[in-house]
Amino acid sequence: MPTFDLQSHSTYSDGTLPPREVVARAAAAGVELLALTDHDTVDGVAEALDAAREIGGIEVIPAAELSSIDGDHEDLHILGYGIDHTDPRLLAKLEAFRGDRAVRADRMATALEELGWTLDRTELDARRAQGKPIGRPHLAQAAFNHPDNAARVQAEGLADFGKLLEAYLIPGAPAYRRRTTPTVAEAIATIHAAGGLAVWAHPFWDVEDPAEVVATIDRFATQYGLDGVEAFYVTHTREQTHTAYATAHHHGLLTTGSADFHGPDHPRFDRFRAFGLHGLTPDLGRLTAT
Repeated sequence: MPTFDLQSHSTYSDGTLPPREVVARAAAAGVELLALTDHDTVDGVAEALDAAREIGGIEVIPAAELSSIDGDHEDLHILGYGIDHTDPRLLAKLEAFRGDRAVRADRMATALEELGWTLDRTELDARRAQGKPIGRPHLAQAAFNHPDNAARVQAEGLADFGKLLEAYLIPGAPAYRRRTTPTVAEAIATIHAAGGLAVWAHPFWDVEDPAEVVATIDRFATQYGLDGVEAFYVTHTREQTHTAYATAHHHGLLTTGSADFHGPDHPRFDRFRAFGLHGLTPDLGRLTAT
């Protein structure tokens, strides 16, 4: 089995490096099978594929990460692997999903300002002008980096923009605003229509209760046709990994993994291969031959 890391992000979503540099750093870290999984876009895939061919020794799987809603869960992520990133129907769907994302970002920016934060909109406006999505990390950085907020950042003990995001922009936080589309079922159907495999990303990042994770995998597999679970993840404990793995294995699902690389300066997701297998053997299925 190749050395793999099947979730990473570039400047086309909430990463800090262009796709070519993401691939180069992955190769330097010993990754042989990589997925560039920018949020709700495949715009960086062609560049990543070109970089892999030029660098050699690393394969890139065309992929994307779709932010989805499911009942009370407002931001579950479904990874689409091996998709046809040139499929016009897929591109139209992703454009619609990003449209919802853009409206949501504006609502959260307004909410932050209503809560007294001043936003540095320079980078936000630049991304919008380039047609790139604006996510919660960008909003958190826009608040954290503005000098007018320095005293408040210190007073609230927000060590980095990630802490500000957690305090204000996660479900239940005061500036968080919910997505409206797609549902998990719609995300999985969109991935399948583009010839891909649908994998639930980092289940214990979004759902804390092990019993609920098990029940959710059961439901996604039996009702929506889920193909796999990202059982191996940088923040998953040994117990969480074994729970996700056993449930996926019960349904005959793939078991993938990643360090969720966002850039070398990210407070948590800053290096490749930073996840453990905890004595288990991943099942990547046809992803090793994509």
